[in-house]
Amino acid sequence: MNYLKSLFPWIAFAVVATQFDWRWSGLTGLVISAALLLLARRDGRKADTLIIEWSGFAFFTLLTAVAFSFPASPLKTYTGALTDAWLALTAWGSLAIGQPFTLGIARTSTPAALWDNPLFKRVNVVITLVWAASFTVGGIAGIALLNFAPHATFALIALKVLCFAVPVAFTIRYPRIVRARAAA
Repeated sequence: MNYLKSLFPWIAFAVVATQFDWRWSGLTGLVISAALLLLARRDGRKADTLIIEWSGFAFFTLLTAVAFSFPASPLKTYTGALTDAWLALTAWGSLAIGQPFTLGIARTSTPAALWDNPLFKRVNVVITLVWAASFTVGGIAGIALLNFAPHATFALIALKVLCFAVPVAFTIRYPRIVRARAAA
């Protein structure tokens, strides 16, 4: 469940965005991202466990700067979809450089003896692919919904929930399935 802590700024941003102006939701994400990075530094966490935290810090820094500088920007409408698109870029980018963002997180709860196991690495590539695909679908579908059905609030919320719930469930179940197959 370490990955949920990494996603907390994004979740808090989404919750605050439903109640307050985008400036405050962006600032909320930024403050939480910064706090997570400070706590991680204090705890001595390695850089490979912080890919999502650093990505969030960068995103929320940019978003907050834009939101406070140009509060009426048309980007305001698309912030929810932009978060998914940014996370998709982060996930795809981590795969492109051979460091799936889930790998560092998985190492925090996996014995070091398994870290170099090709199956361990493959499981994390697959899990990161699922996250990347989910974020990509969320970003594209979110932009489409906002363009063609901007008042479809329930659909937008359901999309956001699904884009987190599906990869969370997969992240929990898939390693168990792989372990069971390996043991058989």
